[in-house]
Amino acid sequence: MLIRLGYEIAIECVQATPVISLLEIHSDRQADIKRQTRVLTSPAVPTRLYRDPHGNACRRFTAPAGGFRILYDAVVEDSGQPDEVNTLAREVPVAELPDEVLGYLLGSRYCETDHLSNLAWQLFGHLPPGWARVQAIVDYVHSRLSFGYGYARSTRTAAQAHEERVGVCRDFAHLAITLCRCMNIPARYVNGYLGDIGVPVDPAPMDFSAWLEVFLEDRWYTFDPRHNMPRIGRVVIARGRDAIDVPLLHSFGAHRLSRFKVWTYEQESNLFKPPHHAIDRTISAQMLT
Repeated sequence: MLIRLGYEIAIECVQATPVISLLEIHSDRQADIKRQTRVLTSPAVPTRLYRDPHGNACRRFTAPAGGFRILYDAVVEDSGQPDEVNTLAREVPVAELPDEVLGYLLGSRYCETDHLSNLAWQLFGHLPPGWARVQAIVDYVHSRLSFGYGYARSTRTAAQAHEERVGVCRDFAHLAITLCRCMNIPARYVNGYLGDIGVPVDPAPMDFSAWLEVFLEDRWYTFDPRHNMPRIGRVVIARGRDAIDVPLLHSFGAHRLSRFKVWTYEQESNLFKPPHHAIDRTISAQMLT
């Protein structure tokens, strides 16, 4: 199947402001891109890519004073299969974990394992280790928190989300990550595209999504405490310890978000069919090169 995805983001800056964006499709999925635009900016400014310590592609540029827009659109091939489920996947003892995984056992800015460790062991310590324990954690987070875009707060930590019992997808992910790490199960934060494919369409405006990956057996598995069901068509953008590692936009100076639009949906075989939203005709001729 083909998935059409992209974004249009506009900001306003009082003065020229350096910005880093983490909005590139992850290298894991680069081979699946069938058509894409360049990353288009208006006004046009030079941009440069680099890799961060987690392997994510980051784009550097300087947004000029005034209004500034960044836009991207692509068609990606996908298997059409839901997230993998392996109920036999076992936990790996800490002493046997690969070196590169150990960092995902530690507390981080939004995932305060020291605050939730006792709770985690009380709730999940008696459960059989492995997939069943992780799924129990995800079930708990899914039922503990109520989702709502109006609950968004950029400073909310996992412990605060647990106490307040509300959040957006990043809060669901942070709480599940923290509880897994408390149980000595490596877990990392993921953001990316997730459309309403194979499920009823959500009438709310589309957004980027956040979930987690958990290391079991010999690999990373996807879990999603907000939706709590295998989903079709995830396209990863970036991974990190928590949201602090993968901000969509990080500006080194004040900016105001004036437009934020994301799209991701199943595309018919015609790769040149225009997206659902209206892209300015002044740049549409530059698309899908």
